Amino acid sequence: MSIQPMVDRLEALLEHFSVSARVFNTGALCGITELDAGDSGRMHLVRAGEVAIHHPVGIEHVTRPSLLLFPRPTPYRFVTDPERGADFACARLHFSGGAANPIASALPDFSCLALDDILGAKPVLDLLFDEASNAYCGRQAVLDRLFEVVLVQVLRHLMEGGQTGAGMLAGLSHPRLRLALVAIHEKPAQEWTLDTLAERAGMSRSVFANVFRDTVGCTPGAYLQRWRIGIAQRALRQGRALKLIADDVGYAGEAALSRAFKAQTGLSPRQWRNAQGG
Repeated sequence: MSIQPMVDRLEALLEHFSVSARVFNTGALCGITELDAGDSGRMHLVRAGEVAIHHPVGIEHVTRPSLLLFPRPTPYRFVTDPERGADFACARLHFSGGAANPIASALPDFSCLALDDILGAKPVLDLLFDEASNAYCGRQAVLDRLFEVVLVQVLRHLMEGGQTGAGMLAGLSHPRLRLALVAIHEKPAQEWTLDTLAERAGMSRSVFANVFRDTVGCTPGAYLQRWRIGIAQRALRQGRALKLIADDVGYAGEAALSRAFKAQTGLSPRQWRNAQGG
């Protein structure tokens, strides 16, 4: 009997594409609270009270302590009792790379999770709510970091519960595809082929290709290119030289990287960097 190697599905992902949180509200929200789209995602923890969430997909009614996640800029409205309100802790989420961040793009437009259902989250949430309720030294920094920890726990929860739909997180939820995806994430410069990725997943070439496309929503080759170009974009923002970036992401030189970059984004690396204001 073969033993599947242990892999950390999130380590390389979060190393390349970080997420930071900034708390902007702790306390009661009463009546109607309008939130415009803004320029970031948001996470809300409802500690107590009832809330109706009016968002582009519909209306969600919360009657128990819950987590509300909007990973991308979205307008929505909270409706609570005008006198009792509901007890909230709220943070903005900044995904490095914005809309191109693979975590942000892989998450559902809106998630509502009961706090009791998020495995392992209770100790972190207890600490977070204690910090939110008191004026401890360093309170803001601690709250920001705790929200980031909660987001990682949400990612775990969605993957373990199969609540990710099609896409990267669905692939990371699959017991075999995850082995190939983590290999791509950890070693983007390696000369991956359909055969070597299928071997890593412990599947035949044809089965791997079909299951990957059905689960992730694209071919393994397309995913590999998208991952490499995402890392290249991050490196360009950091001001790294194109030749060094090409070596890091598995292209033979600047010209090869530029061709793949334009095929993926519609712009050359220089045009893309200029469009970012860099």
